[in-house]
Amino acid sequence: MTLRVAILISGSGSNMVRLVEDMVGDHPARPCLVLSNVASAGGLGKAQARGVPTAVVDHKPYGDDRAAFEEALHSALVAHGTQIICLAGFMRVLTEGFVRRWEGKMLNIHPSLLPKYKGLNTHARALEAGDTQAGCSVHLVTPALDDGPILGQRAVPIQPGDTVDALAARVLVEEHQLYPAALRDFCESVSKHNE
Repeated sequence: MTLRVAILISGSGSNMVRLVEDMVGDHPARPCLVLSNVASAGGLGKAQARGVPTAVVDHKPYGDDRAAFEEALHSALVAHGTQIICLAGFMRVLTEGFVRRWEGKMLNIHPSLLPKYKGLNTHARALEAGDTQAGCSVHLVTPALDDGPILGQRAVPIQPGDTVDALAARVLVEEHQLYPAALRDFCESVSKHNE
């Protein structure tokens, strides 16, 4: 059985592209949808160019009604037969209600060595703290922000004179290696469990 993976993005989708490119050959999963909450997200065109169906669920018309936005999100995911969700630069915090519906089936990549620096501005915070290394983590999503079980991490040395942009660029290189590997391992374990 081939697993169906939906990838949620808000921007350029560089991690999404790496995930899609990796889901070929003997990979136990295939991309079934790339969904964005931003109609102008650059990643949508990249997904379409790779033959992956796309959808937009814009959060703005829903205002403060997060439940209605997430219901529309859920409906789009179900309509495409989604079994696993990968958050790849999806810049909306999901409520406990949504996370519970997909718990154990939703992965996220975060640009820090969790549990350090949950939330935003991770590279700036690592530099301000005088850390010697930064990195990235792939974890299962739970209702608490950036808090679920860690599926993999990659460390990146912080170099003297590093800027936020320089560090972010080096961490992104590692993200592009880590996320596809972590998703593949996760899907293989799910496939074995379902046999």
